[in-house]
This record gives sequence, C-alpha cells and structure tokens, in this order.
Amino acid sequence: MPRRVLGIDPGLKRIGLAISDPTGLIARPLTVLQHRSRQQDVAAICEVVRQQEVGLIVVGQSFQEDGKPNEAGRRAARLAEALRAETGLPVILWDEAFTTQDARAIRLEMGVRRRDRQGHLDSLAAALLLQSYLDATVDLMRRES
Repeated sequence: MPRRVLGIDPGLKRIGLAISDPTGLIARPLTVLQHRSRQQDVAAICEVVRQQEVGLIVVGQSFQEDGKPNEAGRRAARLAEALRAETGLPVILWDEAFTTQDARAIRLEMGVRRRDRQGHLDSLAAALLLQSYLDATVDLMRRES
C-alpha cells in the first residue's frame, strides 16, 4: 500500500506541515507546529510521521540568487538531516521559492478577511511546496513511460 508524503515548510517561528493522499497525487495542509529547538521539532515531526504513516519527507529549502542555500536554506538542510537520521526515511530538499507569497495570494482569492489571514499561511505554504514536488514527480514518471 502506498505511503503518504509529508511536506514541511520550516520557519523561524512556525513549521508548516502538509500531507499527501495515499496515492501521492494530492497535497493538503495538515497542521502548524511552533518552532522550539531542532531536537523538539524533530520529535514532534516524528510523531506526525508515525501517526500519518509517512514514507517520504519533503523539506522546503530556500536559496540565494546565486543558487546557494541562504541561512534559512542551511537550517532546512540541518532539519532534513536530523529527520533522515531519526526516521530512517528518505528526506528530499525541495525549492520552496514563493510558497508563502503564493499561499497569501490564494487566501486573498478565496476572499478570506484580512484579520483571518494572519498566521495561517504556514500549512498552506507547506501544501503548495508538497504539491509542487508531487506534480514534478508525476510529470517525470509520465515522461519516462
């Protein structure tokens, strides 16, 4: 049976989580964790991995204009390595460019009031990140077949 894919949008204050359906085609927002320390964050994420029967983790990574990871991107890489070591699962770093801005635009298009938009972008940004990865994977499989 296929296992779910967990998408993670790490931030300085909050960590957005998204989950795929069992087929690995559709991402949806899951929850937002408050960032505490890498060790506590990894423990909380591992609990989600166990509960959701996750088989693959995708962590959003940001880059500078020259293509090298910026400070947030380097933090994401350290989180990914810690998750890989703790879970034994494959962990993929995926470019998170513009996911938060795209999440904000989607909330505006949905007509969400300004006061209701604050602080609710993290799991939506994680879902956009994860959907980007899932779409790219499906596209690659189609081209190979």
